Amino acid sequence: MAEQWISTKASPSLSGRKSRNTTPEVDLRRALHAMGARFRLHRRLGPECAPDFVLPRRRIAVWVDGCYWHSCAEHGRRKAFEGPNADLWTAKMERTRERDAIAVRQAESLGWTAVRIWEHDVRADPSAAARRVLAGQ
Repeated sequence: MAEQWISTKASPSLSGRKSRNTTPEVDLRRALHAMGARFRLHRRLGPECAPDFVLPRRRIAVWVDGCYWHSCAEHGRRKAFEGPNADLWTAKMERTRERDAIAVRQAESLGWTAVRIWEHDVRADPSAAARRVLAGQ
């Protein structure tokens, strides 16, 4: 197994991805704001818990998960990674899933309702996604 990332053709494209204020995240925030909800961005709730945004009055912590990076069953990667970084990619995706679970547990232990919503749900209908967030689902 390689212990260090090896540069490939896809490297520049993948390293330049935004992690904050992505289009689905902004679309969801706009829909929530239109419904009268107010939120705070990127508020750290604990050492391993940094939601994309929180609705403090309702004590809801929200993460908008990208289908690829968070391994969506419907739109995530379907085949094994290939190439010189395959083992590193597999480990990275597993760490992401573990980190997601830890963040949810930590938010809930602090009395917050944790809502993880898929990027594809927001893209399909931001208003419906916003209603799910307000319902704490």
